Amino acid sequence: MLATYLLLTAIAIFGHFEDFLGTTLLSRPLVLGPLVGLVLGDVTQGVMIGATLELIFMGNIKVGAAIPPDIITGGVLGTAFAILSHKGPAIALALAVPISILSEMVISGLFVFRAVFNKRFNQYAENGDYRSIQRLHILSGLLKPLLMGIIIFIALELGTNAVKSFLDMIPAWVQSGLQVAGNMLPALGFALLMNLMFNKRVAPYFFLGFMLAAFLKLPIIAIGGLGVIIALIVTQDPPKPTAAANDDFDFDEPAPEPTPVSAGQKLSNNTIRSLFFRSLTLEANFNFETWQNTGFAFTIIPVLKKLYTTKEAMASALKRHLQLFNTSPYGSTLIIGITAAMEEQNSQDTDFDEDSISSVKLGLMGPLAGVFDSLFWGTFKVIAAGVGTSLAMKGNVLGPILFLVIFNVPHLLLRYNLTFIGYNAGTKFLQNLSKSNVMDKLTQGAAILGLMVVGAMPATLMSIKTPLSIGGSSSAVTVQSVLDQIVPAMIPLGLTFLVYYFVKKNVKTTYLLLGLLALGFVGSIIHLFV
Repeated sequence: MLATYLLLTAIAIFGHFEDFLGTTLLSRPLVLGPLVGLVLGDVTQGVMIGATLELIFMGNIKVGAAIPPDIITGGVLGTAFAILSHKGPAIALALAVPISILSEMVISGLFVFRAVFNKRFNQYAENGDYRSIQRLHILSGLLKPLLMGIIIFIALELGTNAVKSFLDMIPAWVQSGLQVAGNMLPALGFALLMNLMFNKRVAPYFFLGFMLAAFLKLPIIAIGGLGVIIALIVTQDPPKPTAAANDDFDFDEPAPEPTPVSAGQKLSNNTIRSLFFRSLTLEANFNFETWQNTGFAFTIIPVLKKLYTTKEAMASALKRHLQLFNTSPYGSTLIIGITAAMEEQNSQDTDFDEDSISSVKLGLMGPLAGVFDSLFWGTFKVIAAGVGTSLAMKGNVLGPILFLVIFNVPHLLLRYNLTFIGYNAGTKFLQNLSKSNVMDKLTQGAAILGLMVVGAMPATLMSIKTPLSIGGSSSAVTVQSVLDQIVPAMIPLGLTFLVYYFVKKNVKTTYLLLGLLALGFVGSIIHLFV
């Protein structure tokens, strides 16, 4: 059985390698289930169990700092134990759910641990050492698949009964406490985004987004669309005076010549194309402190190598791109392409404002996250899973294949083209910087859109309620119902602002993370939160 266990472990490691493969859904139970069945000699059963688990975990997605149950480990082990025991989908589900929750704790711990590498990344950036940044990004990214591979191999060696007995030893109150704590973690991500964009000028748009989600129950993609419209209205230029109203207008005066642009482009199509391929590793070193920052730096390095030849210039650029970054992987290449264009202009123009590169990145990542996550997770994935599982439930291996094709054809085509669209649009945009206030309008518009989306997130992505009640048993009124009548989702909103307050006070992210975990765990034990 050793060879079989090694092959099953390799399948799980392959699933956890999705962070290097662009979030292409290769880790889903619908895909890994048939591979497990192939190793164990029952592909049909593997396809059917994979489809069953896919339906259960269809809404399992990672948003911000919220880490969902680990369906890779749970799916592979659940499917394997079910086929080996000849119990079918029922035992697969019974094992997959608790295993997924237990594995989630391990992965969350790893994401906390990875933050210790940030100091080393910053040291490499100070020295302009991009090679070491690339190397550490890859090595740190390998920790998750290797760690989970070891756990899966040990679990297979111990066997079904031992694993189930171990899971049964964990009290229900511990699992409930950890679940409540996990529901609170997104508040940290929202607070960090607010710290980048929130100010008195655009603060009303945060509350507008929250009210649209909390009171009108609009989905995030609809709020994002409204945000685009509002941003366009707010940032448009005022009407130009007519010729008749302008006494000084001279019909014979020639149109002004466009401001000369700097030297020609230095970046080839191959360089821009490499950004697309490198963007597939955006989440390989995801951590709870700076999120996807090393993935962004790893992606943009080919551009930096072409543009900056001195150690000082390279160091400055690397430090710029090791700042906090988090967005949807599916729309990330648009920001990456625009950033490449801005870095190119920065290398050619000594008067270029380097801070504007970070401003545009930070302003766009929130809006794009809301739009592209909603588009792909809420539309393409649902369609792909509907078609795939309907076939796979009947044991048809065509189901997993269509699932991957339906999702990834639009995903990869759009992601590839957005790289060039971002770069070309960024180039045209930068050519007009000297004669317009496009940068200010873009930054303001991105902040409006971003804050509306972030404002909607506490109401839609955080499930925190209180079971407390007021009054006697016959006339008791739940505190949650009173809060919902005043402001729905008041607890998630209040928690987000509480974390934001501590972020503004420069409290370390790790302390805030541990504080949220403790608050959720203790709050669940004393029945303050559910």
